[in-house]
Amino acid sequence: MTSRIRMWPVAAALWALAYGLLALYWSTGGAGFPFGTADPDPGIEMGMSILGGVQQATAAPVMAFCALAAAVVAGLLAMRIWPGRTGVTFEAAAWTIALALAIILPDYRPLVAIGHLPVFLVGKPFGWPEGVSFASQVPWPVVNQFICMHGGILFAFAALAHRRARTGACAACGRRDHGHDPARWGKVAVWIAAGVPVLYAATRWAWALGVPFGFSSAELREMAREMPGIWWVGAAMGSMGLIGSVLTVGLIRPWGETFPRWIPVLRGRRVPVALAVVPAMAVAVLVTSAGLMFARALYLDPSKGNWATMGPSLLWPIWGAALGAAAVAYRLRRRAPCTRCGDSNSPPTRVSGSKATLARGA
Repeated sequence: MTSRIRMWPVAAALWALAYGLLALYWSTGGAGFPFGTADPDPGIEMGMSILGGVQQATAAPVMAFCALAAAVVAGLLAMRIWPGRTGVTFEAAAWTIALALAIILPDYRPLVAIGHLPVFLVGKPFGWPEGVSFASQVPWPVVNQFICMHGGILFAFAALAHRRARTGACAACGRRDHGHDPARWGKVAVWIAAGVPVLYAATRWAWALGVPFGFSSAELREMAREMPGIWWVGAAMGSMGLIGSVLTVGLIRPWGETFPRWIPVLRGRRVPVALAVVPAMAVAVLVTSAGLMFARALYLDPSKGNWATMGPSLLWPIWGAALGAAAVAYRLRRRAPCTRCGDSNSPPTRVSGSKATLARGA
């Protein structure tokens, strides 16, 4: 097994071992348990966290067992290349752990923290939002969620690396299909991913402008008095979603591959693939996790107000899945010939009309 393939399972095993030891510490009554009643967020009582009702004494030992079992799975993937059904089983287990850590366990707060960062950077010099700091958005329970999401990413890469080795794909690029062209399905995914945030932004701007969508005018005014600037913060978040929609469209446009002429210094240079793919995949994970949380909260409390505030978020898992697919298609289309296997992703030369346009990713 090459070092490139072994690297990800080893990293996942070390992460799981470290978290398992931390959970064992919590099992003895140690401080810092980040779930259940130990989580200070008032939204926990509304069912926004899937672990919002757990108790440290009973949950921590279960978490320790699960983390150490995950370490065993990653360790087995690191030991050797398991053929046939055995390898598929271990990979499926790693993918299950990845989904649990990165998407199912977190709630909406990691997305809120990332989304609020630009708002704080712009507004803080002017004292806005009042009485709120970025640090207040990332208490230890939220930091723990980021740590768990990082572990989920490690397990996803561990499963992917093992599968490449098991199927004989190149360890560096994973390519086996020389004629694969992701332009068509990537374009569909882009338009889905770009469309969903528009609905969210429309509701937030409606409230900022005083349009009582899902609320009465009196309720809008009362909430604005209790939390000054809340609707404009929401509008700013919605605007960030619109900016994200535009950037998503760039995954299939020429300016998403080459910096436009109006950008100083970078004009005319190729856009690094990672600069587009990494943020897109990060947002895909964050919005999918948050969307599933809102679906769970609405199931527990399907009141009119909740539907107005959370309804658009029910589409977020679709947004996340489409954005992830769009990012994968972009990477497949843009990747250079592999220095290890010599494979390339050049589109077929004998295409014409609309197919030629799609092959160029226009």
